[in-house]
Amino acid sequence: MKKFLSLLLVMLMALSLAACGGSNDAPAANNDQPAQSDNKGSEPATGMDALIEAAKAEGELVVYGSCEEEYLAAACENFEALYGIKTTYQRLSTGEVQAKIEEENGNPSADVWFGGTTDPYNVVAAEGLLEAYSAENASHLLDAQYRDADGYWYGIYKGILGFMVNRDELARMNLEAPQDWDDLLKPEYQGLIWLSNYNTAGTAKLVINTMIQKKGHDEGIQYLVDLDKNIEVYTKSGSGPSKNVGTGECVVGIGFLHDGITQIVDNGYENIDLVIPSSGTSFEVGATAIFKGAAHPNAAKLWIEYALSPDCVELADDHGSYQFLVIDNAQQPSQAADFGLDPNNVMKYDFEDAKNNITQYIEEVMQALGGGDDRFQTE
Repeated sequence: MKKFLSLLLVMLMALSLAACGGSNDAPAANNDQPAQSDNKGSEPATGMDALIEAAKAEGELVVYGSCEEEYLAAACENFEALYGIKTTYQRLSTGEVQAKIEEENGNPSADVWFGGTTDPYNVVAAEGLLEAYSAENASHLLDAQYRDADGYWYGIYKGILGFMVNRDELARMNLEAPQDWDDLLKPEYQGLIWLSNYNTAGTAKLVINTMIQKKGHDEGIQYLVDLDKNIEVYTKSGSGPSKNVGTGECVVGIGFLHDGITQIVDNGYENIDLVIPSSGTSFEVGATAIFKGAAHPNAAKLWIEYALSPDCVELADDHGSYQFLVIDNAQQPSQAADFGLDPNNVMKYDFEDAKNNITQYIEEVMQALGGGDDRFQTE
């Protein structure tokens, strides 16, 4: 009897389905909506899908990167793997990218810029050499300070400015580590300090802005003139000082503290100590942007969306870059916090003043220094 009733129930269900028009794979289409084609490939793509299709049709992307090369390479290789778009890159300091883009003047040899501080980005944006883009993934940025108000650049990380010192060398010389900016002017540090080149490195540009904002215009420039007496080398790249602290060639390096973490964690230089200046310090926002006149504009837009996603920024701490991330859906690298760095323990930085005046400030500093000498590395 039970078997008969089960068979009867199955027959009734089959008849019911047939009466409703067949398949139970999906609900029937609403007559008020456009019909959906079974062949999804024939439907016009919208939104992000359309952007991906257009970027793939261009088939290529060229990236200038001002972050560390290991991270740059990983980000580019992952973009190519995700989207099948041939991606080539070149690592250049922010000042080198700025000079190259200015020389090319709207006919850039690359499509996007990735990494490096925003001061040079702001300069070329003001010169009309960046392309504004309204990025969908910008909704994940933690704060408005991590983007250009007009969409010319978007932040991808935040780094704290400070000192990296060789503990062993200081002990050998019977010196204490400098604890604040004014300590760097002491005569005992003469010939021991390295900084990057104001003309080629965004890090050094940030140092200029930091001193002017902390001390005032004239006193800030005078501080840099006084600091120059103790500086042995100005490296081309902002990370240059950090790479020479562990070996002792540089005893005190001024730069971003995450670069010091890289030397400690990845390269084993446990003789490096990190110092956050006691009177306060500033920070960089590492950015990404599209060059005006990019040969692959859709691939460039897709890169911006990718750069503002965990797919990109979470590669950083696996490839020697330990900056704080600035999107809300990415996992922060633990190393920065492990070394006592706090992304909120920084001075209020006037981005507008930096944006509007950094070119003038660099000219004034270099003029005050007599135009520079062979310590200012450009290669």
